[in-house]
Amino acid sequence: MIPEPEGEDHALRSKFMLIFRGGAVSSRDLSPSELQAHVEKWYRWSDELARQGRGGRGAALDNPGATVRGHDLVTDGPYAESKDLVTGSMIIEADSLDDAVDVARTCPTYEFGGSVEVRPVQDHRI
Repeated sequence: MIPEPEGEDHALRSKFMLIFRGGAVSSRDLSPSELQAHVEKWYRWSDELARQGRGGRGAALDNPGATVRGHDLVTDGPYAESKDLVTGSMIIEADSLDDAVDVARTCPTYEFGGSVEVRPVQDHRI
């Protein structure tokens, strides 16, 4: 269950980016019905975040991608391990880093070995 935000004053909340790595999106052995069921869990999770006033709209990333350092193209995949592949991100509102981590712990990505990095957003105009 996603923790309810504390208090009614959402103006004092900070923004955090959830960065998703691995999970079902990077898994190649899921059937279309398994993947669809998992995607539906993501929609329910995201809808619940929005219902709570936390935001929760993000985007999954598609393949292939590219990494650029300076002016040089470093890699366009394949990646060493699919668990390291960034598969999407989301901006949420939370009362603190601990609160944002508690929200991240409810993410469906863990069913397929995914991980979530939680980072504070410096520009609060996002």
